[in-house]
Order: sequence, then structure tokens, then C-alpha cells
Amino acid sequence: MSGLRSAIDALDTESYSSTTTSGPTLVAPSSQQREVASDDRPPISMIGRVDALLEVLKGQERPMSISDLALCTGIPKATVSRIAAELVDRGLLERQAAGLRLGLRLFELGEHASRPTSLRRLALVRMARLRKVTQQTVNLAVLERDEIVHIAILRSPATPPLPTRVGGRLPAYATGLGKALLSYLPDRRVCELVPDPVVGVGPRTVGDRASLLDQLAMVRTAGVAYEREEFAADVACVAALVPGADGRPIAALSVSAHAHLANLQQLGVEVRAVADLLARDASKHRLVAADERRR
Repeated sequence: MSGLRSAIDALDTESYSSTTTSGPTLVAPSSQQREVASDDRPPISMIGRVDALLEVLKGQERPMSISDLALCTGIPKATVSRIAAELVDRGLLERQAAGLRLGLRLFELGEHASRPTSLRRLALVRMARLRKVTQQTVNLAVLERDEIVHIAILRSPATPPLPTRVGGRLPAYATGLGKALLSYLPDRRVCELVPDPVVGVGPRTVGDRASLLDQLAMVRTAGVAYEREEFAADVACVAALVPGADGRPIAALSVSAHAHLANLQQLGVEVRAVADLLARDASKHRLVAADERRR
């Protein structure tokens, strides 16, 4: 899991998408990071400790000191120092005057992560054509447990700015992409993954698991997933599954647009058509879904 996370988070398609930042800031650890860093549950294994350090560093725009890393992960400072030195030697971390940050070798590993890289290469031309036809932002994502991970984003100036990035994660239940991907799973598995009640993300996030299951049933019938302002205000999304060579979904494709201006039904026709073409491409190249992780 940690290898895939580091690899995907290192991927970048800035030539197709762009984001703006106001300057370097130290980002507070996410809920997932705080869980890893809980004082009474510090990681014990070496792999767990490396994963915890990389998880904290990935959310930072500026270097972090050994002391800060120890504080955020719950790992003893001397252990952090020893692990960090070895990771620096291997290029996985870079040491700067202000501290440590992720190294270039992680980007190189990300570029060789077979499934997302193959998917991106296979999908980008189709996505570019879909953006041209719809004049809206086009997204491609995979499901990892209860979250979606964006592996490609082709932005459009006609779409409201979205707080998303390649490698970024979002709760699956609050996005069209996630609902498309969750619709393939049996309800029992969805109940294991999604909390009840769910945590609100946007102004109209689905409120409970029962409502989500009803929505997923409609997705299975319609073949597309619709979402209005569940993820962000004034943003709507329509998404469809992309099956692999074995019939299991390898990703979901979506178009994002203004919630009050877009004709989602028409966008759904376009998305479904391109998703079908991608499925044909995936079958030709024998791309299959990865086994579900972290059961």
C-alpha cells in the first residue's frame, strides 16, 4: 500500500493541469496522518515507520526538521534521524538547510508505477478529446479503500476551480468518481468502507450510508454517477466506470462543470461513450484491475 501511495502521490501532470499557491506553508497533518502519528499507536515495523515519515512529508510545501517529524509521527527522534539518513542516501529524501523533503527518486518511482502510468498514457488522448467536446474539466481516478486517487486531471477554464490535484485523495462517497467506483462493490463491502453517518465535504454531501446505498443502486441502473455540490459548492460531476480486460473496473472517468449551468444528462452521454472507448483500449492492452488493498 505505501509503495503505491508514494508512487501515485509523486505523479504530476502539470503540463495538462495547473494549480496556484500563495506561498510555502507548513500544512497541518491530515486525519490519516494524525492516526499514524497517535502517541499511543506509533508505527512499530521499519516499513511502518518509513511509511509514516513519507506520509507526513508528502503534505508539506517546505522542509521539515527531524524534531517536527518525530513529533508528527510519534517515532523517537533518534530513530527518525537514523531512518532519514538512510533514505537521504538512497535519494528518497533530500536534506536541505531547513530540513528534509521528499526526494527526486520518489518521482522516478512514481513514473514507473505500472498501473497508474499505463492508465494515464492510455487515457490522456481520449480525455483531451472529451475536454474539447464538453469544454469542461476531465478527471480520471482509481479507488483505494474508501478514497479515490486522481491519476489525471485535464482542467478547463470554463469549470469552477477545483481543490484537486494529481495524487490527491477524496472520500469516495462525496464524488461522482467515487460513487461510480463504489457502485461495482456489493453493499456489504460499501458498508465496511463508508462510515455512518458520513462526514460532510461539500454543501450537499450525502448524509448517511442508507442514502448512499440508494444512490449506488441508481448508478448501477443508469451506468453513470451524478453528483451536485457534494464535493464542492457550485460544482457538479458525472462519472462512468472504465472496465479492464477482465471486466472489473480499472478506473472511473468524469467531467466536472458548473452545478447550475451544466446539462448533466448530456454530459453523461459523452462521458459514457468515452469510458466505453477506454474500456476497449484497456482490453486491447490487457489492463486489469489491481486486487483490492487493505481489506
